[in-house]
Amino acid sequence: MPRIVITDVRAICTAPDGIRLVVVKVETSEPGLYGLGCATFTQRPLAVVAAIEQYLKPFVVGRDPNDIEDIWQAAYVSSYWRNGPVLHNALSGIDMALWDIKGKLANMPLYQLFGGKCRQAAALYAHASGRDFQEVEEDARRYMEMGYRYVRCQVAVPGQSTYGARGDDTGREIWEPSVYCRLVPRLFDYLRSRLGEEVELLHDVHERVPPIQAVQLAKDLEPYRLFFLEDPFAPEDIEYFRILRQQAATPIAMGELFVNPSEYVPLIRDRLIDFIRVHISAIGGLSMARKLAAFCEFFGVRTAWHGPGDVSPVGHAANLHLDLACYNFGIQEQHVFGERTREVFPGCPEIRDGMLWPNDKPGLGVDIDEKLAARYPFPEHPLNGGWAPVRRLDGTVIRP
Repeated sequence: MPRIVITDVRAICTAPDGIRLVVVKVETSEPGLYGLGCATFTQRPLAVVAAIEQYLKPFVVGRDPNDIEDIWQAAYVSSYWRNGPVLHNALSGIDMALWDIKGKLANMPLYQLFGGKCRQAAALYAHASGRDFQEVEEDARRYMEMGYRYVRCQVAVPGQSTYGARGDDTGREIWEPSVYCRLVPRLFDYLRSRLGEEVELLHDVHERVPPIQAVQLAKDLEPYRLFFLEDPFAPEDIEYFRILRQQAATPIAMGELFVNPSEYVPLIRDRLIDFIRVHISAIGGLSMARKLAAFCEFFGVRTAWHGPGDVSPVGHAANLHLDLACYNFGIQEQHVFGERTREVFPGCPEIRDGMLWPNDKPGLGVDIDEKLAARYPFPEHPLNGGWAPVRRLDGTVIRP
């Protein structure tokens, strides 16, 4: 059999639902054999495209696509400086595509190459929100009736730009943490008394409060038995996890903004978090995520990969294949793709009864219609996808 080599690498930019997605296509010398990977860093997509096409493409063209680990390690150190989101997303696009090719060569869905299924499908958590407690309850009940057993609940803070809660119509990018920290425990007291004990409730702080207030919030939420409290601290404040662990037993999910192993390895090693929440493409792709999941298993940390709309259907499929194969799977974030996105990406994983199901095609199981993708260019935006600042009343920029 003739030796197969990588012949081309292309970054495909598309936004069928208005969210900037970057997908990498790695083509080979074998007719019809190619792989797809997710490189979506929606706040800096064009920087990722440049890294893929101007730096990593010439680095990998001519290589054997079977040599996934060697290609990853060599590309990782090729820039000397490493562990940044642009490099990692670019590297992820190629890495996932190589795993997709590997599955197609084996004629197996990727989870089989990871050791086979531990479960039939991945449980999802939905996003319920509202302008007040009653609206959040109604939204949560709607998801529960659809078969969801896990629901993240967020409520608007009147007059403020509240993360994750619909109903903010103030038009002001203003945020003050104290009202929020007093409001959230009351929300979960209300929800737990009305929704009962059968549903698992989650909440995302999104790093928006001073660390000591996040510690108090975790303590105040203990009576309501959350499935997890997400991102109580910014990555710059991770030493506070030691204090939090001594103060509260609320399960903690962390990692959405992590890119560097030195950020997450100590938290896992010292058992300071309960769920790892990384954006797989931001840590370098499937090769790194597989190692991270295995490391987490030895310390009782479960997976909860980042899975919003700014992860492409290719990235969601990668999440799912790990979810199916990893013993220490915890939960998967839900995103319902619009009809246009599903047309652009045939084979997108299916949601049924509050769970994400694979299609069992070889590799990642997702394809792309490039002609259709080209009909949905990135939308006009003054910051080209970047986040506008949210400020305190005195004008101070807050995280994130």
